[in-house]
Amino acid sequence: MLTNAQNKYIRSLSQQKFRNEYKVFIVEGEKLAAEWLISDSRIQMIVATEEWVGHNTALISQHSEAQLCVTTDSGLDAISGLQTPNKVLLVVELPAEPVLNLGNEWCLALEDIQDPGNMGTIIRIADWFGIGHVVCSSGCVNVFNPKVVQSAMGGHLRVKLHEADLNSFLSSSPLVKYAATLHGENIYHCERTASGILIIGNESKGISAQIAGLADKQITIPRRGGAESLNAGISAGIICALLLPC
Repeated sequence: MLTNAQNKYIRSLSQQKFRNEYKVFIVEGEKLAAEWLISDSRIQMIVATEEWVGHNTALISQHSEAQLCVTTDSGLDAISGLQTPNKVLLVVELPAEPVLNLGNEWCLALEDIQDPGNMGTIIRIADWFGIGHVVCSSGCVNVFNPKVVQSAMGGHLRVKLHEADLNSFLSSSPLVKYAATLHGENIYHCERTASGILIIGNESKGISAQIAGLADKQITIPRRGGAESLNAGISAGIICALLLPC
């Protein structure tokens, strides 16, 4: 069973300051746990029910560095951030900061994305389309927020995630930059291209004038109905489907 100290420690990791302090983050659920356990990530703790442990001894054996804590459903419920707690929770060491070295490829640049669900969805979209890098402004939600990790569905393992000053990053990159705005060129009229940077802005404010001014093209998804705007994650997915090579 978990001690009170372990319970307190794991619950504290819902806050970014403690994730930064301890250099770890949370992964919850059987599917996500399996993805991390077959990766080369370093696992600090595996907290799971006896039933899950019994069915996953091969996965557990791949991480001798991990502390295994067997608990009950109610024990997991006490530390889980999910509405319906699953059978396993991992405490995973934060990866080393990846090198931001783009070649002739696609990249997503995010300005002040605040919603964890949007951030996770965008990382998952990058993973789906084979986009290797997502660059976040300092005003974005932390990419290791538990809700981001949950909604990205393993994208953290395959997409390099960076925090950078977008002004400096965009100014120095030779890639063509596309800003998703409400009043840009119709995305259906744009040619597909093998490389570029797609800039997605804040959910309510969009892309700032300064960042939009660094774009080579402003593009938009034409509106036919009465909705005021599209969700940032949905917009990113539609634009990637129409702009990236088939």
